[in-house]
Amino acid sequence: MVKENHDELLSPHKVGKLELSHRVVMGAMTRCRALGSMPNQAMVEYYSQRATPGGLLISEGAFTSPMAAGYPHCAGIYLEEHVQAWKKVTDAVHEKGGFIYCQLWHCGRASHTAYQPGGEAPVSSTNEPISSRWKVVLPDGSLDDYSRPRALTSSEILELIEEHRQSAIRAVRAGFDGVEIHAAYGFLIDQFLKDGINDRTDEYGGSLENRCRFLFQIVNAVAGAIGMEKVAVKISPTLYHQGAHDSDPLALGLAVVEGLNKLQEEVGLKLSYLQIQAGTLGDGISKNEAEILRKIRDAYQGNFILSGGFNRELGMKAISEGDADLIAFARFFISNPDLVHRFKVNAPLTQYDDSTFYTQDPVVGYTDYPFLDAVSEP
Repeated sequence: MVKENHDELLSPHKVGKLELSHRVVMGAMTRCRALGSMPNQAMVEYYSQRATPGGLLISEGAFTSPMAAGYPHCAGIYLEEHVQAWKKVTDAVHEKGGFIYCQLWHCGRASHTAYQPGGEAPVSSTNEPISSRWKVVLPDGSLDDYSRPRALTSSEILELIEEHRQSAIRAVRAGFDGVEIHAAYGFLIDQFLKDGINDRTDEYGGSLENRCRFLFQIVNAVAGAIGMEKVAVKISPTLYHQGAHDSDPLALGLAVVEGLNKLQEEVGLKLSYLQIQAGTLGDGISKNEAEILRKIRDAYQGNFILSGGFNRELGMKAISEGDADLIAFARFFISNPDLVHRFKVNAPLTQYDDSTFYTQDPVVGYTDYPFLDAVSEP
């Protein structure tokens, strides 16, 4: 029998009220298998395969409204039908002894009129579109430039805050153990956070305080609806993706942390966690990024998750050196449904096939990756 390796990456940890048996988190990943925006049986199997007793999974982003869409065949969490469909997923994860959070997602300007009700312009903090350097995938699979967005009015921003609150309530009704507010990757909330995008002159633009206001209002509203301990936040201050860059990522990260710390102090409870996506979507974390992230980590008063190109060894190192409390893995969770077990026995990993990341096949590249064969002593 292969001897198990018990290290800090595989040690217990508490997130909110959840007692985790290890610190290996499955990060949110867009997989484009939700035909007609509805979770289906293939998704039930996919998440169930990756669930472990006491392990935390984060769902793919779930759109908070029809206007939030910007990718093909992604699930929503804004209809009663979504609640009932997601319930089958969460039930399957819980049957395996696992936990699952729902990532609340609004694409903002990272969208196209083809996805918007009535063919309207997508909404954002700005009227400026994403550079043609980046392309949007249309519903038919072809590529095009992102559409020019329309800057939200102050009253519309309040409506979007309410949409997030209602989506969080639905997520809990669907059986999710909590929600992760997606404020990263250049999507809607990140479009408010970063000065490379946000060109507003009202109370939601200009200063760091103003640019963070939208995020804090969403966190406050969601926490008030489902409880602070069931709410998590994901940001990416150092990540340059879809035109989302900031002139001072450290100052931005610290401003977010300061605001979250203040909200926690006011309520007297901690958020589930703050997650930071670093690296260039899987290319690893640079030395400069690592220094910025450590300062943000040291300032945050709560659970801290890092994601960005980690393998077993790098994850172990980050935990042991105090860079994070938990590590989110993504691509290797696609090709290794039993990733936690493989980490435990230090087994080789199956390489992923990125050509099947975003197809609609319910099996190939989705639920057909192999599990590690049991190894027994003679």
